[in-house]
Amino acid sequence: MLVLSVNDPHAVAVTAAIQRGDIGALAQQLASHPEFARARVTDAHGTTRALLHVVADWPGHVPNGAQLVALLVRAGADVNARVTHAGPHGSPETALHWAASSDDVAVLDALLDHGADIEATGAVFTNGTPMSDAVVFAQWRAARRLLERGAATTLWQAAALGVVERVRACCAQADAPTSAQLANGLWHACRGGQLEVAELLVDRGADPNWLGHDHKTALDAARESDAPALVAWLLTRGATSARDRQW
Repeated sequence: MLVLSVNDPHAVAVTAAIQRGDIGALAQQLASHPEFARARVTDAHGTTRALLHVVADWPGHVPNGAQLVALLVRAGADVNARVTHAGPHGSPETALHWAASSDDVAVLDALLDHGADIEATGAVFTNGTPMSDAVVFAQWRAARRLLERGAATTLWQAAALGVVERVRACCAQADAPTSAQLANGLWHACRGGQLEVAELLVDRGADPNWLGHDHKTALDAARESDAPALVAWLLTRGATSARDRQW
């Protein structure tokens, strides 16, 4: 496998073509150097990525992103290639994870249309699927498109998206959610502005004052989601802000 330094002139040229959305320039590079389709680009930290990752990289939405994906895959790119890291830390994400993290639905669709694994693990923080990245980073368009394309969801992911039937199904399983899982689900429901799911989870025993991610409570998350009805309901259930309490 060809590995190019990020400063290698070929890597610079190919990356620039992708970032400009210049299909002609990229096609020319691939015609002259067919091995570039499966090449890896490595940075000073020893992190290597495929060219499909360059297409999907934050902030995403490069011009002609879907066409770039199609061109690279036709040239032989591995649609499920993973980022690799020099040390034991780092997430082995696919380009689909990165498209989800960037809320880039066009690239996400193109990757799935060309065989990307919608349930590939490796997401940052959770080692989960692209759905995990989409929900963790509140990239709701990408999360909903993954749902439309058949992605599975955990309790907290379904809660964030307001998929009530999936939340009910999770709660009804023989291996019922723990109190921590219910509280985490409630927190994500509030971050997604999902009142019906929040009501369901509190009725199931979720703690509205659980201190969740980023040192925020469900009330804090609901306020940030601009969901006044949800905020008002949480206050009737005794919910408080992290700022108002001594933890």
